[in-house]
Amino acid sequence: MPNIKSQKDRVVQAKKEALHNKVVKSNLKTVVKKANAAIDSKTVVKVAVSAIDSAKSKGVIHKNTAARKISRMAKRANKAAAQ
Repeated sequence: MPNIKSQKDRVVQAKKEALHNKVVKSNLKTVVKKANAAIDSKTVVKVAVSAIDSAKSKGVIHKNTAARKISRMAKRANKAAAQ
């Protein structure tokens, strides 16, 4: 446990940020799973892409990870639409 006041504050902030990131990641996983289940639905895929972009902008996931997830989802959606 830190003795310096500013470091004590940082510990509290880090816990809050970790909890927030966990919530965002959990929601992201849920939305992506739903989108993969209903890949032929354009609206569900749009919601998932929006959630991925939101997580990226908040710094929860890396920008390249977000791009990879969106790209793979779009590829699956286009393949499902072609069939």
